Amino acid sequence: MTAQPHILVIDDDLEIGALLKEFLGMQGFTVTTAGDGATMRKIVETETVDLVILDLMLPGEDGLSLCRFLRDTTRLPVIMLTAMGSETDRVVGLEMGADDYLAKPFSTRELLARIKAVLRRVNDREQPEGETALAAPRHIPHRDVITFAGWILDSGRRQLSSSDGVLVEITGGEFDLLMAFLLNPQRVLNRDQLLDLTRGRVAGPLDRTIDVQVGRLRRKLEVDPRNPELIKTVRGGGYVLATDVRRQ
Repeated sequence: MTAQPHILVIDDDLEIGALLKEFLGMQGFTVTTAGDGATMRKIVETETVDLVILDLMLPGEDGLSLCRFLRDTTRLPVIMLTAMGSETDRVVGLEMGADDYLAKPFSTRELLARIKAVLRRVNDREQPEGETALAAPRHIPHRDVITFAGWILDSGRRQLSSSDGVLVEITGGEFDLLMAFLLNPQRVLNRDQLLDLTRGRVAGPLDRTIDVQVGRLRRKLEVDPRNPELIKTVRGGGYVLATDVRRQ
């Protein structure tokens, strides 16, 4: 990352773009603004960018499609902005690979705090080894082949397959959550821990993102999702991956 982080703001609202450019510039960031996906692609290909602030509703290619493009072609962190505040929209944005989500209208101070948190997460170094330390997906190079309960996860290719080689499609959010479980097997993880491990933030009082993603993972991994044997619910505690894991 550069000494003065470069923030790319993608929003077709010129007033928001100008506001963020002035505010974040005063906070020590270099800020570039763009109003559509085509411009974003050119900037990402030709300039060094440290973080993308991406509006969901854009002319032409929408924010979800652009977020998917960024996840497929770069490792840039993404904070998604949108006028939509429903839980479903938040979950969809996170599953497309966004690192955080902020609904409009938003406080510039809150956005600044989110930016700093995401950049801290990106720059985290590997935690010291210890019995109580949790292994986070962001600390592990995604190049391992991991096997568990007859499943095979190629973390480099982000591919999940059954023991007979059938590929199962998983979203970016599901991949991050699964990696958090696989790196901490047989350990009870609460919602705050899972959100911190996968997104670098804590859960709000009504945040059910983790519960929704756990449900989707269960439908793909479990023989009977209503009676899960792999990802079990611990009453009052959270979730636990109740199986052995091998990394190659």
